[in-house]
Amino acid sequence: MSDTEQPKATLDPMSARPLYVQLADVIAGKIKSGELAPDRPIPSENHLADEYGVARLTARRAAQELRERGLIVTVRGKGSFVVEQPAVDAPEEVEPNA
Repeated sequence: MSDTEQPKATLDPMSARPLYVQLADVIAGKIKSGELAPDRPIPSENHLADEYGVARLTARRAAQELRERGLIVTVRGKGSFVVEQPAVDAPEEVEPNA
């Protein structure tokens, strides 16, 4: 393994948490860290299935979970892409003084 290569997160099939949720959490972490950049594709379902040793349907359900969380958008015929996330340090609402 080279110095620039990240160790692959392992999924726990014995966990009470479904594998698709575990996989979605791994991908969400990569999005949050910037490893998967906004407006860039995430790996295909087939690639995720091969990389993490899960069924393609598990990878598909993980992508569905990420869509429901608002982290990715899927474009038919093109793939799934990371959604631009709002800045977290910006104040949501400013209290009026009067």
